[in-house]
Amino acid sequence: MANLSSDYLKKLLDMMENHFGKNNEIVLHDLTKDYNHTIIDIRNGHITGRSIGDCGSNLGLEVLRGTVVNGDRYNYITHTKDGKVLRSSSMYFYEGKKVIGSLCINTDITDELRYENYLHAKNNYSFNENEKEEVFATDVNHLLDYFIEEGQRIIGKPAVFMEKKDKLEFLKYLDNVGAFLISKSSVRIGKLLGISKGTLYSYLEIIHVENEDKEGEVNEKSECK
Repeated sequence: MANLSSDYLKKLLDMMENHFGKNNEIVLHDLTKDYNHTIIDIRNGHITGRSIGDCGSNLGLEVLRGTVVNGDRYNYITHTKDGKVLRSSSMYFYEGKKVIGSLCINTDITDELRYENYLHAKNNYSFNENEKEEVFATDVNHLLDYFIEEGQRIIGKPAVFMEKKDKLEFLKYLDNVGAFLISKSSVRIGKLLGISKGTLYSYLEIIHVENEDKEGEVNEKSECK
């Protein structure tokens, strides 16, 4: 990663690993690489089941896509597939305006919450439905699976029953979350929707034009105030 020496980063992760202990996963992503292989260093990867060479999460894709301008988030709650509850923080590195990497900490608080429920202690944990879910995957295709399932849930019907307006909304969601940054995703999504590659790009062009028109309307209203 540019402007950050590998020795410095290794020492930083060494310190954090030794200081925080085995219940804290520390992950360094190089976001200039293929998104399927962004993890260049990870400590205590048993927490999410990931290792060096695995992919980033869905939140990192949104930052790369530009859907989220400032991806830095601290002390948010996430959940793993095997039922762990994590307290997470993510910080992104930039070179100019280009995002080049991120450092993430995931603390397993599952046992603490069990004790909390038993003792009625002070943490007062509850899942916030408005909190965006973070999906930890070892392969970007698993992320794409998640995006496709979530998109169909949002539309309210499986892809095979979607009409054109549904497909446009479905593609708009996938575009916003950065799904098309995943290699060969357009081929799979086109087959899922039963449309050609040309039609898929035509639909995406419609979505982008609509987004530009809405941004223009917002800017005009702001100027009129």
